[in-house]
Amino acid sequence: MEFQALPEGCVASILSCTTPADVCRLSAVSKIFCSAAESDEVWERFLPSDYHSIVSQASAPLNYDSKKALYFALADRPVIIDQGRKSFQLEKKSGKKCYMLAARALTVIWGDNENYWTWIVDPNSRFPEIAELKDVCWLEIRGVINTRALSPNTQYAAYLVFKMIDAYGFRNRPVELSVEILGGHVSSKIVCLDSNRETPSNRVMGLQRPKDRNDGWLEIEMGEFFNPGLEDEVKMSVLETTNGNWKKGLFLEGIEVRPKREN
Repeated sequence: MEFQALPEGCVASILSCTTPADVCRLSAVSKIFCSAAESDEVWERFLPSDYHSIVSQASAPLNYDSKKALYFALADRPVIIDQGRKSFQLEKKSGKKCYMLAARALTVIWGDNENYWTWIVDPNSRFPEIAELKDVCWLEIRGVINTRALSPNTQYAAYLVFKMIDAYGFRNRPVELSVEILGGHVSSKIVCLDSNRETPSNRVMGLQRPKDRNDGWLEIEMGEFFNPGLEDEVKMSVLETTNGNWKKGLFLEGIEVRPKREN
């Protein structure tokens, strides 16, 4: 039997067993595929099971007239939720869930003391405010996310998202980043947050350094973990507490947790 002879509902059921990227490609096969690829039945399958809760938390209303439109509203740009403390986004090709914890959702040691940290508005940030490092000798930032919020059976990585402006105290100072699932895997690494890739000392040290993001910020991978879909907590940390040197000029947007892409 040719696919052309199949009822549209049957084609929609077949398409819902693929991926969002596959559906977009297969919509060009024929008119019946194109029509089925628009159906709510297909795109409901690709939306996360808790999408009603996510949409209800959005700081700005989402405009959509179909499940496909909602999918792309959640995939095309981050949606701010939890009163500006998190953002949510779907990975467009797969529909996997991505979260960023805003600086306000993290534990920043001395973050409530204006002598050390200050909270500012940055027009280039997705969040209402970010944290600016004024001067500290003890750098400690921690975040936690529950694996139930993430897509199951998925390899994830956590990324520190920040920028440096007139910074000092980071150039020759290694920083420890770690990601830990309680009672399980621990991933840790020593990196350099200095974004100056031409610094001779950085080349000699051979440490991982930040990469530019498309949104104008820097990011550096903190570690990765596999989410089997069980109830668990992922703890993420940024530490430089041993050298005692003073540091400033780091602007913290947050920690992003998203599916790990294969190189």
